[in-house]
Amino acid sequence: MAIGGERDVATAQAWEALGGAPGLVERVRYVGSGNLGEGPLAVRELARATVAVCGLAAGELGSVRAGSPPSDAPPLVVDEGAVATAFVSERHLRVGGRPTVSFAPLSGFWRADDGWVRTHANYPHHRAALVRALGLPSTTPEALSAAVGGRTAVEVQERVYGAGGLAVAVAGRYGDPQPLVETAAVTGERGRALGGAPPGRPAEGVRVLDLTRVIAGPVATRTLGLFGADVLRIDPPGLPEADDAHADTGFGKRSALLDLERPADRAAFEELLAGADVVVAGYRPGALERHGLGARELLERRPGLVVAELCAWGWRAPEPWAGRRGFDSLVQAGHGIAAACAGPDGTPGALPAQALDHGTGYLVAAAVMRALAGGGGRALRLSLAGTGSWLVRGLSPTGGSEGAPEGGGGYAVRPWLRESGSGYGVLRHAASPFGEWAAGPSRGGGGPGRLAPAVGRPPRRCRGRRPRGPCA
Repeated sequence: MAIGGERDVATAQAWEALGGAPGLVERVRYVGSGNLGEGPLAVRELARATVAVCGLAAGELGSVRAGSPPSDAPPLVVDEGAVATAFVSERHLRVGGRPTVSFAPLSGFWRADDGWVRTHANYPHHRAALVRALGLPSTTPEALSAAVGGRTAVEVQERVYGAGGLAVAVAGRYGDPQPLVETAAVTGERGRALGGAPPGRPAEGVRVLDLTRVIAGPVATRTLGLFGADVLRIDPPGLPEADDAHADTGFGKRSALLDLERPADRAAFEELLAGADVVVAGYRPGALERHGLGARELLERRPGLVVAELCAWGWRAPEPWAGRRGFDSLVQAGHGIAAACAGPDGTPGALPAQALDHGTGYLVAAAVMRALAGGGGRALRLSLAGTGSWLVRGLSPTGGSEGAPEGGGGYAVRPWLRESGSGYGVLRHAASPFGEWAAGPSRGGGGPGRLAPAVGRPPRRCRGRRPRGPCA
């Protein structure tokens, strides 16, 4: 692949990590301009490469389902304007004209006695744990600043995590290396025969159970939905997703609330699982295992299944980090990225996008489609820390005109914004780099044991008969 006369290293690296044939990388062409090049790290290069390899995997799957060699897939054109807009889709979202709030008042950087701490308190239960752990007299930023300022960064971190909250001491060096993509298991068994697929919809008819939250996993599954997959997102009724997050990432899928502790809901889930081709899981390591739904258990029961797991800190992270909750902003803090992006006064900074989340999401979708093209029967692992490790160790900003795509010029966001009806009202949202969704998202969940159909589709029940899709 040539971009401005230079080979795009990032795309080749990501495609190699996914196990793709090297020659297919030469079929990618970048056009347009984005705005992700600010800062010391190669966010622009990461973003366009993860989108590109997702497109390559989609083309490969489409060729396989057509009975053709992967080399017959058409060339792939990636517009950097579309990529830049999609990588900050949560910032562009408007719900009935209302802008969304990316971070709550108690989420952010706070100066500790010996450094800095990053907190994440967007969800009510995490905010309550933060307040409880530090004994805050009120839920104001001033109270939190005073409490953090009198303690060391690691003390704050451990107190808050111990109470079930989220706080990370800002690291001054990059974290330990983590793999970008891992194949954790290969069963040697093939999944359900998928048959052909219409042009542009290589995942048509693929049944995906989406057990993910927030950004990375939902980005992966909304992308699979755009490529034709029948995606059903499952959430626990006691831990609902924020409406704005679901409005942003709920395109291309339906959703349901199921409590796996309730026998009736567990039976409904087992019926869905019996008809699934893919399970995408985004809970921290060990969370689904206690329900007997870890990758190993799933493949023992369904050896032709594709299971993709993603987490924050990576399976190779030292204890206790491997099993801890995390978000993009926290991984940036804990892996030295926030320190690398610090301002002149030493205040930690952030990447121009939640690139670990979005990039990992496109990589998960790519890994799933490559596994389907290979017949299924495997477990895949990705993490925000793995994507961050690749960013700081494997990539370098091209800078200036070096590596500039064709058709450069200034970045404009307007061509990549859309309006759609949804269960939340009219949404202004970012377009996908791969095309248009047929309809906006439904409201998250449909009540315990009920489905929320995609807008424009009739309701469909999942009980009383074997489903043909995730829920028929």
